[in-house]
Amino acid sequence: MINFSKVSLIYPNSQRTIIEDVSFEVNEGEFVLLMGHTGAGKSSVLRLINGLVPHHTGGILSGSISVAGRSTSVLKPGELADVVGIVGQNPANTFVSEIVEDEIAFSLETLGIAPDVMRKRVEEVLDLLALTPLRRRNISELSGGEQQRVAIAAALVTNPKLLLLDEPTSALDPIAAEEVLSILHRLVHDLGLTVVLSEHRLERVIQFVDRIILINGDGSLVLGTAEEVMRSSSIAPPLVELARALNMPTIPLSVREFRKLAPKIELAQKTAVVASDSSGEVLLSIRNLSAAYQDSQRTYALSKVDLDIRAGEVVALMGRNGAGKTTLLKCAVGLAPIIEGRVQVSGNDPAQLKGPELIRNVGYVPQEPTDLLYGQSIVEECNQADRDNNVDEGSTLSIYKSLMQIPNLSSHPRDVSEGQRLGLALSIILSAQPPLIVLDEPTRGLDYQAKKTLVQILKRIAGKEGRAVLISTHDVELVAEVADRVLFLADGELIAEGSTAQVLNASPAFAPQVAKALPHTNWITVNEAERHLDAQK
Repeated sequence: MINFSKVSLIYPNSQRTIIEDVSFEVNEGEFVLLMGHTGAGKSSVLRLINGLVPHHTGGILSGSISVAGRSTSVLKPGELADVVGIVGQNPANTFVSEIVEDEIAFSLETLGIAPDVMRKRVEEVLDLLALTPLRRRNISELSGGEQQRVAIAAALVTNPKLLLLDEPTSALDPIAAEEVLSILHRLVHDLGLTVVLSEHRLERVIQFVDRIILINGDGSLVLGTAEEVMRSSSIAPPLVELARALNMPTIPLSVREFRKLAPKIELAQKTAVVASDSSGEVLLSIRNLSAAYQDSQRTYALSKVDLDIRAGEVVALMGRNGAGKTTLLKCAVGLAPIIEGRVQVSGNDPAQLKGPELIRNVGYVPQEPTDLLYGQSIVEECNQADRDNNVDEGSTLSIYKSLMQIPNLSSHPRDVSEGQRLGLALSIILSAQPPLIVLDEPTRGLDYQAKKTLVQILKRIAGKEGRAVLISTHDVELVAEVADRVLFLADGELIAEGSTAQVLNASPAFAPQVAKALPHTNWITVNEAERHLDAQK
């Protein structure tokens, strides 16, 4: 289905080769995962497969690439549309219609599909991705996860032989992510669809894939089965790290496999759950909050929410896609319309604070961080942030370098990956050092190493510096590592609140891998398990 023969790629003004003298094949009906550090070149490889690189991006390309026997160097992406479907990292940038149903039908219209066939195919993908209730909704009013499902439906509706997906579950809650991956798995096995996806949240996908392509970031790559690659890869999900800590003879790819193979771990009793400290100053106070966006179909709302975020704690906001998490964060920084109730940040109404005054009280990184960036290079952006934030020269750049294994410092912020843009926006807000930091999906596009660094930074902010962090995320592994407390939203209402271990262990869907693999403990991270194992030696 896909053939790379001695392919090399370098972008104009780039300081490194994306891939160099690479050859591999992907067979029809395979499910293949692309993995690597943030900025390693995963998105570039996907775009090479459908011809976006170099036809639309530029760059120096050598070697040959063919898809279903067609040369991508001869045919442009539009001429491959009947064979290849692609879903990018940020679906919002690719939508051309306002209404969900119209967006799904658009690609069929461009291919000249007959109306009766078009209607049937649209109905099929609406059912396949559980989008029927959203069919007449405005796309701009959907949550990030709902938009991702619309983008996947729009790619699937043409019945392509090959589907390419770039971070397809990054904006999805665990339940929705499993549903999408199960659908893709079924399409591969039942219909012979070939799927190639790029993903950082390996804990979600490795159990589904046939093979993995590991892009090393130095131009080379490794191709093998999931177990072969996981045995030696420095990038690995918690379950694999736990298996390595236990010296298991084979690498399990799912919780089921782990529990079959894992040695017995003797415990005198369940580990006690430590309550978080609630004595810090209240930096964010929300009382009786109801908020809404009104359209002709439905009101999106928060309903009578009460919460406090205190100095010295990291609080995670969780819930299904569309539960109201982003709306709550926007209310916290004065960006969403409030029907009733009160929001105060350090005693001030955030809606009344403007510019530098707002940033002195609260720093906010939205799901789409590009709006915060306006420099001509990453270095220029960091230097400008130092001046705007009145911090020492190099402060922002130092944070960015600690987050990114592949920094691409001379690149324009709009030319780098979603993860690198997010890392840059995080660095800008973190260097400003506001007392309250609000982050919406802060690990979208970040590799495991970048997440570990972010965890260290956030723990330092809350612990040593006595500030507060509020995170909205679907990344249960991040929550397990960094959060002191978890708030759970459903349909705009706050339905659960408690310590991280209590809330995550009580939810089969939102439990981290360690909790699922070792249910007889209260452990939720690999570090907790390793500390116990070290104590037994």
